Amino acid sequence: MHPRIVKLLLALVFCTGSLSPAVAQTGSTADQIAKLQAQVAAAQSGADNAWMLVSAALVLMMTGPGLALFYGGLVRKKNVLATMMQSFAMMAIITVLWAIVSYSLAFDSGASFIGGLHHIFLRGVGLTPDPDYSTTLPLQTFMVYQLMFAIITPALITGAFAERMKFSAMALFLILWSICVYSPMAHMVWGKGGLLNASLGGRFPTLDFAGGTVVHVTSGVSALICALYLGKRVGYPREAMPPHSVVLSIIGACLLWVGWFGFNAGSALSSGTLATSAFVNTHFGAAGAALSWMLAEWIRNGKPSALGGISGAVAGLVAITPAAGFVQPMSAIIIGLLAGAFCYFMVIKVKNWFGYDDSLDAFGVHGAGGTLGAILTGIFASSAINPIFKDANGNPLPSGAVDGNWHQVLNQFVGIALAWIISIVGTVILLKLVDITVGLRVTREQEIEGLDVTQHGEEGYDFAS
Repeated sequence: MHPRIVKLLLALVFCTGSLSPAVAQTGSTADQIAKLQAQVAAAQSGADNAWMLVSAALVLMMTGPGLALFYGGLVRKKNVLATMMQSFAMMAIITVLWAIVSYSLAFDSGASFIGGLHHIFLRGVGLTPDPDYSTTLPLQTFMVYQLMFAIITPALITGAFAERMKFSAMALFLILWSICVYSPMAHMVWGKGGLLNASLGGRFPTLDFAGGTVVHVTSGVSALICALYLGKRVGYPREAMPPHSVVLSIIGACLLWVGWFGFNAGSALSSGTLATSAFVNTHFGAAGAALSWMLAEWIRNGKPSALGGISGAVAGLVAITPAAGFVQPMSAIIIGLLAGAFCYFMVIKVKNWFGYDDSLDAFGVHGAGGTLGAILTGIFASSAINPIFKDANGNPLPSGAVDGNWHQVLNQFVGIALAWIISIVGTVILLKLVDITVGLRVTREQEIEGLDVTQHGEEGYDFAS
């Protein structure tokens, strides 16, 4: 507890004249101070726990309904339910998988690349804190908060193979992907003994406040591999395949924006000033990217579009994610401005140059935006916001290039490279395995009819009744 808080509480007790009787009845002043310290610590723990539970709910909202509506509106109406179902399914499937083994692989102490198995079936994950992660949060709170990240990450990949992968193949592939790609990456960046963990002394400390490499690079790069492996949708690019409801996508994007405050500010793992900084940076980064994407579109097409605006906002949220708890607000705006323009270029130009069918631009926004954001984090990270590096005496050391620590940019590239390599190799192997066992893609006839009917026996819209 901060000494000023103790002094303030004691002053209040003295001023009300209540200290002397209390001392006479219950003991020494030291006992009173200890009790006050315990009360303040309990209050801080309660405040942190409340904020983190709210943040966990906000992150879950990002998957359903946020991502479900965002992706669902972007596909053709014959695939809206199937697309939304993929996000919803992750909420159930990954939750059970997380409890059985994935949490342990990600956050148990283990090797540099993967965690151990001490926490399988949530063994030892109770209501007392683990000081390596937080001194105020019950370990179950930390566990369930991290679960929400594990849910949305594979759900992001579904945007690349929307409208053409079998539901059974999607479920099996993303289960294996969560174990073989997500858990190792989460352990390396955030887990005890992780190779890239900046706060716990990893060999190549990579600054990733809320998942630039762990969430967005892995999902975005894996999405690109999925798009390349499955091939193009029937009729692409000859036939126009416009979104069936940009209205749904706007609602989804706005829910993503709001939920992202839990995603980034919650990653402070407390309700203190670092959460405030991440909250502000998240908002500014999203706004900057929305404006730069719309401006680029305005210059190129003569008018800005609603779809461009929400795509830019998501790109900014992606790019600011690794930097949210490390940079100043004006740096967040710069990151957003750069991300909006860069992701627009990736979606409009690079995608057309190479001709791949990334249905909902999962790579162009998440893979590209996450990579750019991770690099810019190494440039703009400031010890004035988050003194994550300290010398032997506990004094802050420079965080990023703006502080004079250009070596951090190299560390960021190491983290990015590992995320790319693991995502590419793991995704190729897992896709091949699933393709051999259950088959990946629906038939041509099923794709033409639509996945709502062929995979789920339902229709998103019943205009006859």
